[in-house]
Formats: sequence, C-alpha cells, structure tokens
Amino acid sequence: MSDEQLIRALSGLSTAHLADACVRLGVPVRCGPAGLGVLSGAMRCAGRVLPVRHVGSVDIFLEALDGARPGDVMVIDNAGRLDEACIGDLVVLEAQRAGLAGIVVWGLHRDTAELLRIGLPVLSLGATPAGPLRVGTRHPDGLELAQVGLWTVTADDVAVGDRDGVVFLPRADADAVTTAAEGIRDIEQRQAEAMRTGTSLREQTGFARYLVARGVHPELTFREHLRATGGAIEE
Repeated sequence: MSDEQLIRALSGLSTAHLADACVRLGVPVRCGPAGLGVLSGAMRCAGRVLPVRHVGSVDIFLEALDGARPGDVMVIDNAGRLDEACIGDLVVLEAQRAGLAGIVVWGLHRDTAELLRIGLPVLSLGATPAGPLRVGTRHPDGLELAQVGLWTVTADDVAVGDRDGVVFLPRADADAVTTAAEGIRDIEQRQAEAMRTGTSLREQTGFARYLVARGVHPELTFREHLRATGGAIEE
C-alpha cells in the first residue's frame, strides 16, 4: 500500500495490536522503553521516522525540519537523559508548522502547558524545567539515525505512538504487520462484545478443550491452541 494508505490504516490500530502482529509474523517487536509516553492520553501519531541525534543545540532540529515530509514523526535521540529537556514549545510549534504528525523523544521535554495548548502529539520520558546543559560535537550521522532505548531507527522505519508507548516498524514489513494487526483487532473486538453479551473468554477460546488436549500432549501451548482456533488474545 502507499504511504498515505498505510498511515490511514495505522490510525485505526493501537500499538498493542501492532506489537502482537509483529509477534505473529516473526518481526522484531521494537517498542520504546517503559515510561516513554504521550503528554495527554488522547494523543497518538503515526508516520515515517525523521531521526535526529541531539547534542545540545536547536539547530539540528531546524535542519531536520528542512528535509521533513508532512506526516513524518520526528524521533529525537537524547540518550535517554533525565537531567535536561531537549525540546520545548518553540521546537514543537515549528514541527507543527512543518506538518509533522508528532515527536518522540528518548529524553525529556519542558514547557508542558504550552505543548498541550499546541496539541501536536509528543511522547517523552517526562518533563524537567532545565533546558540543554551542554553543547557537544555533532554526530556525523545526526540526521540519519536515532537510538530509542534498545533500538536504532532510520527513515526506513515507521513510528506509531499512543498512550501505551511507541512501536517502530520497518517500512518493508509495515504493510503485512498492519494487515495482521487489523485481523487481531477485529477478533478481539468480537471477543469483547461476546463477553459483554454473556459468553466468557474461556468459552470462546475453547479453554476446556485446551486443558484436555494438553493432558494428552503436555508440550501444547495455549498460544498454539489459539492459533488453531482463531483466538487472538496472546498475539
């Protein structure tokens, strides 16, 4: 699918559905570290990664925005630092004016009240009043990649963020992951609705049959049973 079609499809999927789809397809599950979350629960974003490695000066963000495409998600690598904020209201407002879909920061932000008024989705590790405390030497690949926790991302990746955090998908796998995630979402929605109308999850997943089968084949896992019966609760 085209990039536009992909982003529209991703807008209807949670990061949890996408992570489950990665497990199902054998795609590495690349999630941001726990604690990396949105400023407001309603915020979510999806778009091509626009990587930036911060070293203390705002000029790297302005240069990145010069090469941005509308709908990109700026992913800022500030090494997970918890002693300084690397973005505030002016950078976020500039990103919004450039048409970005959101910002992910492996580090901290500040100017929270102003950022909430601006409304551009921002995910970070939290807030602090302190701005950048040093200006270091620019990385040669400062606009080519960003580290977020365990993961290195580039413009060949897609970032999706919501109140559960952020997940990064290789663009080459994103179509298949999205399709699988849609199937998982639809199954889970049907399961939840059936539970509301009186059919327990154990009934829907044939849990009693699973226990019998496991008695015969102790190596059988519940995940294997679900795959055979069409359940989606684990992935």
